[in-house]
Amino acid sequence: MNWFPLPLGPLQTNCYILSQKDGSSLIIDPGEEPNKIIQYISSKKLYPKAILLTHAHFDHIGAVDAIREKYEIPVYIHKKEETWLSDPSLNGSQFFLPGQKIIAKEADHIISNEKTMEFEGFSFEVFETPGHSPGSISFYFKQAGIVASGDALFQASIGRTDLPGGNHNQLLESIHKKLLVLPEETVVLPGHGPATTIGQEMDSNPFLNGF
Repeated sequence: MNWFPLPLGPLQTNCYILSQKDGSSLIIDPGEEPNKIIQYISSKKLYPKAILLTHAHFDHIGAVDAIREKYEIPVYIHKKEETWLSDPSLNGSQFFLPGQKIIAKEADHIISNEKTMEFEGFSFEVFETPGHSPGSISFYFKQAGIVASGDALFQASIGRTDLPGGNHNQLLESIHKKLLVLPEETVVLPGHGPATTIGQEMDSNPFLNGF
């Protein structure tokens, strides 16, 4: 399986395109600039099968409807944030984007607990990793050795917890119990910034001293 990051919008939020040899693909966090996403998919002759959302902050959902309608594919989100897509006060756009509100239609599928998901040749585990937001989840593709961590874990940093529903201690617990237990060579695909590995963050992330 291949993966490719597309940093989008003013916050350079990472949208990830994961693809199989047959061209089937998943789109994680289409945050903005749908034309860039469509252009990449077209250039690689890919066939999107679903949109996976690590959480519903505005910078991760801005292109959801455009991409969903273009490819007629379902959207998956955690139950604790199912209402955030259509609520600018919850997804943050009301406060961080003066004069602009990000609104998306409700998700097609609600993830209510941790599970293994299999479809269209993809198999991955869903981890609940709250703390940055209450419904934050991470997607672990064991065979590929990658985990999409959303805004939970970054290279040398962790997600902010001063937004509604954020909880610093809960975030640290999520990282410790759900992410740092993965093989150290696991590649972390964060919501912002460059990719890293679990081992690298265990060794050098200043926010994780003591874990």
